[in-house]
Amino acid sequence: MATVVYFEGFFGKSRASFGCAGQWAMPPHSPRGDLKGKGLFATRNIRKGETVFVERPVVSSQFLWNALYNYRACDHCLRALETAEENAQRLLGKSSLVLPHPEQCSIRKDLHQQCPRCQVTYCSAECRQAALEQYHQVLCLGPSRDDPTHPLNKLQEAWRNMHYPPETSSIMLMARMVATIKQAKDKEWWIKTFSQFCNKTANEEEEIVHKLLGDKFKGQLELLRLLFTEALYDEYLSRWFTPEGFRSLFALVGTNGQGIGTSSLSQWVHACDALDLPMLEREELDAFIDQLYKDIEKESGEFLNCEGSGLYVLQSCCNHSCIPNAETSFPENNFLLHLTALEDIEAGEEICISYLDCCQRERSRHSRNKILRENYLFTCSCPKCLAQADDADVTSDEEEEGEGETDDAELEDEMTDV
Repeated sequence: MATVVYFEGFFGKSRASFGCAGQWAMPPHSPRGDLKGKGLFATRNIRKGETVFVERPVVSSQFLWNALYNYRACDHCLRALETAEENAQRLLGKSSLVLPHPEQCSIRKDLHQQCPRCQVTYCSAECRQAALEQYHQVLCLGPSRDDPTHPLNKLQEAWRNMHYPPETSSIMLMARMVATIKQAKDKEWWIKTFSQFCNKTANEEEEIVHKLLGDKFKGQLELLRLLFTEALYDEYLSRWFTPEGFRSLFALVGTNGQGIGTSSLSQWVHACDALDLPMLEREELDAFIDQLYKDIEKESGEFLNCEGSGLYVLQSCCNHSCIPNAETSFPENNFLLHLTALEDIEAGEEICISYLDCCQRERSRHSRNKILRENYLFTCSCPKCLAQADDADVTSDEEEEGEGETDDAELEDEMTDV
């Protein structure tokens, strides 16, 4: 395959790994200044709507509250395990609901497998084997799965008691990083891989901890560290278990964790949209789906997807722009991230995504940067922000009314769009 993108960063050249489509090449010189740590650039012209790359995460994990509330997902790739009809029935609280065109649901329950020791469920034998080979030997709870005194269960319960929905990260992402290295034959290769994710200063790390845990729980990072150490300590990774190392690991996951959203119902809707139907039947199906989503929203609110987060080497290199030329999505109902061009991108041009949702991007420069500073610790200097640099640093009354309550929830909705 021809080279599509290269990335620049602090850690040199990166190879195509973890199922990424494409090759990487370092540029002869940096087309940017030193304001950004990393960047992703096109090596050829990319057309609007083209898939720039498909990337598999280095490690991923479902959010703990999401799993506790019976959003059933593959324990490895996060593929939704419910059929579309089962998904809709649960979200609607109506077991008698019948979806038309059930053949458009792609869930293959006959392929599902469980770990014979701890009974966690996978969508396929391939995912079960991949998990076993990478991290599950260390993390398998066996018969202690429901034992509240097991160190891993204590760690997860402590995290749930500190990090409530809408969830933006998971302590289990860190646990799978440690377990991956503990199981690996080439431990240094994995450590180098994880080191490619950006590092923050001590002050920035404190801000990230505060953002993830909030005022009420920010002082309990030490409790998490002690529980994490009890459950997973490894001499080879001893620095990760020190107060400074654990804070850095916590900040790495908080900064680089990409939200993942999967939904069998959403997949069914997309498949139904593609059906070639007579006009009357199309109108009836569209009306049924519209009403279904309205009823689900009344019953279950905004939390429709299986949700989690993962670490993606390439995606983490994408800088933010308030006028992005690419966007991420999860159209395969699993953890495979697709980066798609929103407009034509010329060779040598930086590929940027937006850390803000559509509504937030339409707000004033002052409001946009307030959200970015609070959530990502930087001030944007994209062309749109530079063009509006002389605008007054004021926020409209309507924006002021919504700012305090939308930042976390809207950002998470954007991250988990499927």
